Amino acid sequence: MSKKDNNKGRTGVVYSTDPDFKYEYEAEEEAVEAPANQQKLRVFIDRKQRGGKEVTLITGFSGPLSALEELGKYLKTKCGVGGSAKDGEIIVQGDHRDRVVQLLLEKGYTQTKKAGG
Repeated sequence: MSKKDNNKGRTGVVYSTDPDFKYEYEAEEEAVEAPANQQKLRVFIDRKQRGGKEVTLITGFSGPLSALEELGKYLKTKCGVGGSAKDGEIIVQGDHRDRVVQLLLEKGYTQTKKAGG
């Protein structure tokens, strides 16, 4: 094992002279997904920094990245468009607010609201 590989995941300390020192490793905490009926999702249109193109933005999702990506894939497939899912947001290309709200309500996200104009 190389010296570089030996230091992976260690945080806060470069070197210690304490013989009893134990390195702390970063622990990846998996986000706990709240039940669908307790998630407050907001669906709105966004045009900022997109060259004037419209996207439907879904925010407020809490849960693991895998669940976010799965929901994003479902919405993109049902709308027949592209998009992405990252940083707790789902982006669906085009103005599909009404369709997305309808799909989320069908999936059990009862606190979903259409925001903005």
